[in-house]
Amino acid sequence: MTATVTTAPRRRGVLTRKALLPWVFLAPGLLLALVFKFVPMGKGIWLSFFEVRPFLGDKWVGLDNYTRVLTDHRFQEAIGNTLLLGIGMSLGAIVVGFFLALLLEGQARSLKIVRTAVFLPVVTATAVVGELWRLMYYPTSDGLMNSALGFLGLEPVPFLDNPDTALWATMAMGIWMTAPYNMVILLAGLAGVDRTLYEAAAMDGVSLRQRLRYVTLPALRPALAAIRGLRVFTEVYVLTGGGPAGSTEVWMTRAYTLGFTRNDIGGASAASVVLLCVTLLLTVTVNYFRKRGDVR
Repeated sequence: MTATVTTAPRRRGVLTRKALLPWVFLAPGLLLALVFKFVPMGKGIWLSFFEVRPFLGDKWVGLDNYTRVLTDHRFQEAIGNTLLLGIGMSLGAIVVGFFLALLLEGQARSLKIVRTAVFLPVVTATAVVGELWRLMYYPTSDGLMNSALGFLGLEPVPFLDNPDTALWATMAMGIWMTAPYNMVILLAGLAGVDRTLYEAAAMDGVSLRQRLRYVTLPALRPALAAIRGLRVFTEVYVLTGGGPAGSTEVWMTRAYTLGFTRNDIGGASAASVVLLCVTLLLTVTVNYFRKRGDVR
């Protein structure tokens, strides 16, 4: 006599509800992203092909806005400032964040308090940080930076009023803001480093510099590859507004001026679309080379 095993029928309704439950929680965020990000993005791409004329009707101009933006000498100058500022801030934040991670690595309670204090610039509004640094850069001897220079016997420096120093002063503020974020990413990477490698290196008489180069940095490569940061707008807009004489004007501040000062919405939209395409291209390129490196 053989026993028959009966399996309970699948409850498709329960499975459906389980499958839909994550989407229920995601729905509010997706709705906000759709309304405030993707719909405006699509509208901006659409307007980039028009000469926007309020109350008169938009006029189709095709690629004229893109041609005008790419041939504008102000935008061409802004490209150099954007690359210099973005690359300088990114590399500087990685280097400073790396040394902060090395200094603050550990499980001591005091280190946790210090790490929290160091991380505060990341969670502070960029506009607030920019205003504080603008006061620190005050061009007279009353400013914090110039007071320190006066203590050293040096003359006051117009950090934000001099075209030769304004971009570097903005870069310093950007590094100060973003380095703690990189520190947290690198601390997570350092936590995954096999400690036996350090012990073996110490027994073999390997120097500290060689340990950093051959043990620490290779282990942190995935964390370094995940770091992003070429979004430059608020820092420049709050500190200098693109001045003096356009020395700190970046792509986004130029697009903002074109759209909200000159009311050239079509040109500003075209400039934003160009930046979007360049960003996507760079993202795809970085991910491609990172995957090739992981395969090797």
